[in-house]
Amino acid sequence: MILLLSLILINQCNIGAPPPENRQNPVWEPIENYQNKSKAYFASGCFWCVEYIYESLDGVDEAFSGYAGGKTKNPNYYQITTGRTGHAETVEVIYDPNIISFKTLLEVFFDSHDPTLLNQQGPDRGTQYRSVAFYQNDEEKKIIIDYINKLTAERVFDKKIVTEVKPLKKFYYAEEYHQDYEVNNPTDLYILNISKPRFNDFKVKSPELLKENH
Repeated sequence: MILLLSLILINQCNIGAPPPENRQNPVWEPIENYQNKSKAYFASGCFWCVEYIYESLDGVDEAFSGYAGGKTKNPNYYQITTGRTGHAETVEVIYDPNIISFKTLLEVFFDSHDPTLLNQQGPDRGTQYRSVAFYQNDEEKKIIIDYINKLTAERVFDKKIVTEVKPLKKFYYAEEYHQDYEVNNPTDLYILNISKPRFNDFKVKSPELLKENH
């Protein structure tokens, strides 16, 4: 029983996090200014996994881990893990629409997680791990709703899709140690047992979307 509990704890997204810190102001922001770049926002479980998947795509410049969809201002990671802030672990995708479209990014979203699981993805449970497709305008909203309707009509999934479709009101960047977590921590047990298998499953589905070095 102790061994089983240890394995469960090791394979959770929040293990290994530094002590909580006061976050009255954002503690990290990208050095480069992506203000004029196209961006998309998705939540589908632990952002360590999701960030790596999107960074592997041809046409994606960068992906950043953060928080969206909640009510607490400038939340820190420990607040998020309580599930009381309303935020979901979210990834900001910086992309070139001339190479990859928002619709393709959305297809990757649904291909790389189980959208029928409520407040859960893999071993991670709680509202912070829920499935959310965020939109920034009416066009993106329509693309998301139309695609969910298509998946439902074609019965792609055995159960009902529970993905939330929400307007992006505010995205907060996560702390620095979360950024490129999989790249910087390749031997982390969560990465080895959860994140890498998740990426490999996606890789089998859509190898044509990946950059050459992936």
